Amino acid sequence: MHLTIGGGPAVLGRPLEAPTRALTGLVYGSIRGVTKLVGASIDRALAQLAPLVREGAPGPEREAVLAVLNGVLGDYLAATGNPLAIQMQLRQGGHPLERRRRALRALLPKAGGKLLLLVHGSCLNDRKWLRLGHDHGAALARDLGYTPVYLLYNSGLHISTNGRAFAAVLEELVAEWPVQLDELVIVGHSMGGLVARSACHYAEAAAHHWRPRLDKLVCLGSPHHGAPLERGGNWIDLLLGVSRYSAPLARLGKIRSAGVTDMRFGLVLDEHWEGRERFAHGGDPRRTLKLPEGVECYAIAASTAPGPRRKLPGDGLVSVDSALGRHRKPELTLAFPEAHQWIGFGMGHFELLNRAEVYATLRRWLH
Repeated sequence: MHLTIGGGPAVLGRPLEAPTRALTGLVYGSIRGVTKLVGASIDRALAQLAPLVREGAPGPEREAVLAVLNGVLGDYLAATGNPLAIQMQLRQGGHPLERRRRALRALLPKAGGKLLLLVHGSCLNDRKWLRLGHDHGAALARDLGYTPVYLLYNSGLHISTNGRAFAAVLEELVAEWPVQLDELVIVGHSMGGLVARSACHYAEAAAHHWRPRLDKLVCLGSPHHGAPLERGGNWIDLLLGVSRYSAPLARLGKIRSAGVTDMRFGLVLDEHWEGRERFAHGGDPRRTLKLPEGVECYAIAASTAPGPRRKLPGDGLVSVDSALGRHRKPELTLAFPEAHQWIGFGMGHFELLNRAEVYATLRRWLH
């Protein structure tokens, strides 16, 4: 795992090489055979990791590793009070935003009336919206005048836990926004779209003021009806294998967090998982959760196929039907209008973050 750390402490008794040291040895040394680790054994392994990721100012690579660890073990980290657990926060430019009007005015001097929230996916973080030189949020700020704010959250927690917390955080942000709010939009990638839908539900239940002010919700490759790969236990293996930072952690796949197992069927409410054994085989436990009323909802799917065909493959992680909210049971189908659906051909799950065709579609919908 190519997390560069200079002049750090010893890992399992071996000093780090100056001036840089990849964390491959740490990952394989500290958590080798993690599928056999339980309780105190995991704690000991994580304790050896903590000083390295905490050392100095957090950089993009350290944060990438933390995002992966939280995606895989985030529920365990939070339950045990581990300092590696990510705390939900709003960020811009990789820096946290204090949710107070005076602070927001100072931190966001160019804040406008068009607020855009971007919600990342599993094992990722807010910085991962920047891919191959493109960031949908920054581009929409440049072209359409949005003020982008990025959510950072522990993707190993249940989606409903993050949804409820996001609803509360957004309530504070909207109340303290430093200028008149004219438009509110949420864009979620992968799990982020599910967190956003969950947040809408819990905002309604709590009578949050931001909920009726939400104008548009866009989901990019979100597994609304789950992912067949997760049902087979392979989602996390592929998800971790796509990044040079996270590939060494792929052997953690046998330990799958609550967030990951929620993606088996797209569980977005507490009642979808409460009282159930996460790893037990069984059918879809969901009741219907419709798209939020009064909100223009959009869905983008990707397919690795070069063009339309009768049976389309998905994007490598999420099927086209799941991303577009289609389900064989009519009561579970999400009613995205046809004009609010788009399929990107010849692209994978993470290319939804940078492909020009995807951005052109976003810009057209949000104009």
